[in-house]
Amino acid sequence: MSRDKVPTVGTLDKPEDLRELLKQDRGDDCLPCRVVGGGAFIGLAAYSYYTGQRELEKNQARIIASKSILGMRSRRFGIAATSLGLAWLGVWRLFL
Repeated sequence: MSRDKVPTVGTLDKPEDLRELLKQDRGDDCLPCRVVGGGAFIGLAAYSYYTGQRELEKNQARIIASKSILGMRSRRFGIAATSLGLAWLGVWRLFL
């Protein structure tokens, strides 16, 4: 009967290195895949920002007239934050 290698309590007690686990999990990723994926996120960020700001400008009078708690400033911030998050995902996909 063959015995499986059972880890000792001492080895289970130590945390594993996160960077090493991420390197192992990453797998093989070709450069074109990274460029296309990163470019898609960056393009989506630009499109989201442009169309979001354009729609806000178009509906500015209705938004101000509605006297909503969420005014123009918070809506602009939301669009910018969403676009910035998508852009960061694109940069992360390209380089990290």
